[in-house]
Amino acid sequence: MDPVGQDINLNSPNKGLGPAGGVDSLTEGGAMGVAAVNTLPPGLTEEEAEELYSDLAKVEEEINTLRQVLLAKEKHSADLKRKLGLSPLNELKQNLTKGWQDVQTSNAYKKTSETLSVAGQKTTAAFSTMGTVLSRKLGDMRALPFSNSFGNYSIRQSISMPTMRNSPTFKSFEDKVGNIKLG
Repeated sequence: MDPVGQDINLNSPNKGLGPAGGVDSLTEGGAMGVAAVNTLPPGLTEEEAEELYSDLAKVEEEINTLRQVLLAKEKHSADLKRKLGLSPLNELKQNLTKGWQDVQTSNAYKKTSETLSVAGQKTTAAFSTMGTVLSRKLGDMRALPFSNSFGNYSIRQSISMPTMRNSPTFKSFEDKVGNIKLG
């Protein structure tokens, strides 16, 4: 089952041991032997260091075994996905769809949606009110007896007509512009 010939059963007493039964990393130079170390850390005897190196070799071998098991599982997973017709693109689409559904059901999304809806309604109402006011102002201006052909009248005479001068639109305009002397 294992391509390297190692026992990858984690419950086996031979886990991490090669075909000869020895620890490969020590015999093949993967980990430092006690003889390669000239100085020991303070408070550590040679026996303790040898035991620690032995434990290190076992842990490193278990890590390698777990990597091999993981690679085998990933290959098996990829084969199953291929047989099911699941491609990375399909998985991405599914993840995005699920993520978007999660976002839409979140409280933050709902609150933001409600806030934007209220803001939109208020904006619509404000534009509607502004449109009504503008329509009314333009209607006021149309109702005034203002002639398009000035003939012999000057602008001063047209503006000084009592009807136009007393209209709310003109008063508002007059307040904003101030007194301007024409002529």
